[in-house]
Amino acid sequence: MRVRMTVTAVLATLAGSAGLHPLFTSGQWFWAVLGAVPCAAAGGLLMRRLRFSAAIGAAGGLAALLLYLTAVFAHAQALLWVVPTPGSLRHLVTLGSDGWRAVNQYAAPVPLVHGITLLVAAGVGLVAVLVDLLAVRLRRAALAGLPLLAMYSVPAAVREEGVSWLAFGAGALGFLMLLTSDAREQVGGWGRAVFAPRSGAEVPPPGADEPRPGGRVPAGALAASGRRIGAAAVAIAVLVPLALPGLHPKGVFGRDDAGGGSRTVTTPDPLVSLKRELTRPDDSVVLTYRTTDAQPDYLRLYALDRFDGDRWTYDPLRSTPRDKIGKAPLPAPPGMTLVPTRTVRTRVAVRPEVRRMTFLPVPYAPARVSVSGDWRVHPESLMVYSLRDSASGRAYTVDSVRPEPTAADLSVGGALPAEIVGRYTAYPKNVPAIVRNLADKVTAGASSSYQQAVRLQRWFTETGGFTYDLSAPPPQHGSDLLAFLVKNRRGYCEQFAASMALMARILGIPARVAMGYTPGTEENGRWVVRSRDAHAWPELYFPGAGWIRFEPTPSGIAGQGTAVPPDYTARTGPDEGDTSGSPTTVEEPSAGDRPSGAPSGTASGRRDLLDSPDGTREEDDRGVPAAWIGLGVLVLLLLAAPTVVRVLVRRRRWAAAEPPPEPRRGPVPPPRAPSPGAAHTAWREVRTDALDHGLPWLPNESPRATARRLTETLELPSPAREALGRIAMAEELARYSRSGVRVPRGALRADVRTVRAAFAAAVPRRARWRARMLPPSALETARDSARASARELARLAPSGRTPGRLAAFTATARQTAREAARRAQDRFSR
Repeated sequence: MRVRMTVTAVLATLAGSAGLHPLFTSGQWFWAVLGAVPCAAAGGLLMRRLRFSAAIGAAGGLAALLLYLTAVFAHAQALLWVVPTPGSLRHLVTLGSDGWRAVNQYAAPVPLVHGITLLVAAGVGLVAVLVDLLAVRLRRAALAGLPLLAMYSVPAAVREEGVSWLAFGAGALGFLMLLTSDAREQVGGWGRAVFAPRSGAEVPPPGADEPRPGGRVPAGALAASGRRIGAAAVAIAVLVPLALPGLHPKGVFGRDDAGGGSRTVTTPDPLVSLKRELTRPDDSVVLTYRTTDAQPDYLRLYALDRFDGDRWTYDPLRSTPRDKIGKAPLPAPPGMTLVPTRTVRTRVAVRPEVRRMTFLPVPYAPARVSVSGDWRVHPESLMVYSLRDSASGRAYTVDSVRPEPTAADLSVGGALPAEIVGRYTAYPKNVPAIVRNLADKVTAGASSSYQQAVRLQRWFTETGGFTYDLSAPPPQHGSDLLAFLVKNRRGYCEQFAASMALMARILGIPARVAMGYTPGTEENGRWVVRSRDAHAWPELYFPGAGWIRFEPTPSGIAGQGTAVPPDYTARTGPDEGDTSGSPTTVEEPSAGDRPSGAPSGTASGRRDLLDSPDGTREEDDRGVPAAWIGLGVLVLLLLAAPTVVRVLVRRRRWAAAEPPPEPRRGPVPPPRAPSPGAAHTAWREVRTDALDHGLPWLPNESPRATARRLTETLELPSPAREALGRIAMAEELARYSRSGVRVPRGALRADVRTVRAAFAAAVPRRARWRARMLPPSALETARDSARASARELARLAPSGRTPGRLAAFTATARQTAREAARRAQDRFSR
């Protein structure tokens, strides 16, 4: 049967499953695995006990696994909650299909829905069946490492980070245990082991005169050597990949920046996938977001600042630990010092189907980003990126500073910083002269850089005769850009953005190309960005305003459907950007000129409180629904109910024990002894307060004995000790004597308050707050009410007033009330 080997195989499989932990958002999957693996091993053990063949033994393990899955996931459709039926099998198949769809929908770590838990339990259980078959039944423990290794291949293929060294070490340790146990059993099959003395002396052969020293190594030394070799092998397998940068993305011991240095950020060409996104036939959703901006701006991924004569790229980023995003604000946007700005909050949810998005799409200029994971910011361009994480399936919040310049602000001019001019106005010398001449011709007569930029934009969108065409090939060489400007004038956003940025640099205006997404379309209060909204546009630098977006790509039906020209570039008269005369006013495009699905400038209002970006709530946020207010009030009432009941009961008791005195004329009467009702009420209140604070109360003690015990146990101060003594004495006199103690009216009530405060000061804080918020005496009140109801029902039942069905109901209710009262009494006593 090899029971010990079976147990070792179970432990090795469970240890190997530790590598699956990063794939899920919680660790609840392990409990399903913890039941599936022993069940599968028990099925194989039973088949070996019955001396079946290896194939039938594996079938027995699968059958036991099926019984377990049926009992856990389909017991409602099974026979006796465990025996599979056609209905339970269909339920398992449906649940597995749902889990498979969820796996393909989400990015790791995936939420642990019911179907995914089923798939994990079934998968690891299948690995347990194979390990049991190979290592235990066929005695091929080394081959059993293959199914164990399969569990590591899943996170290694899905996650860029691979498997942590802790998970690998746990799995390797389990595999070594499996090998060791198998070797021990194989050696033990030859008979009882004979161990040599630890001194190293060998047993003398027959006929020998003296033993030969040092002839054989002790068995204990061999075992110790084996353990050392195994530990060294595991250590090398774990440490070597960590130490070699080419085998581990985080460097030595998972550090992002060894020694606090910098790392080069390398990403694929951002423009390579632009046309593929624009021409995807499914037009899938990339992300959704909600924003406080009535007219959202573009979501930027990349800022391409270098033109090499053929294409726009960006210089490799040098990432340092100082670039990590934390709670502090991001670096200030360059140059945005004079124009008016406003803060915009955007909550973005990226779809899980999006892959390898290592740059976050954010509105420019981001001032604060709240996102989980290791994300960093490039101080100059404010691109937000990660060295190891992906935006797939993530939700994050961005606070952006959006500039609101006017034509007058951008026409003022001013000196440009030297570092901006030197870097963002450079272009290769091999740019054809015809392109330089064309830039001068289009902007002839413009009196400022802003007017030059506006005329360039108008030339591309209106007067230049350009056509938006997704069938045009992406530019690969400088000649392709020249053909776009001079010959065919057909292309999509990449050609328009690249051409305007180049011509702006020729005119001495700092420029770069940005890539990301247009605002998308608004659907029920949230904005949906699809693959067709992928876009490229130029950003130009102006003194006091910083980097400002322009839109040379045609928009609307004949262009990029959701592209929106910025307001500060709208036509203001015969000459765009002319600021002479009266102050410039920018007109908003009419509804007919606005492209279909573009953001409307007359939105219903800015949302100050945003919903979750996943769109789970679609109603307007201008007010809190009455249902939520009612639910909140109901919750507060439920929480306050025990305290309110306790206060009301206390007031009712004292009102009955000490009715208000009747008004009298003449001298004030002398104090009289408290009535028996007041003494009993005071003692009952002391008992209730003691039980509420978790203090023991013995019903067989006299009042004075109880007072003495509580005083000594709690070490009550002198005022509380005296007050408790007076209450106990009044209770005993009310029980056994006709005369009473002469105390002023209300004195016992004041003594009860003193004792209650002393109880609260003597117990821990948790007990004190429980006595205030959830007093157990409220349960005693419910018990008394149940008993009163039962007595009333018992009084009415035999009188003939409740005939037939009502009498039966009364008897049942009476019995139920008695049982509830008994359980309440037992719980309250404890």
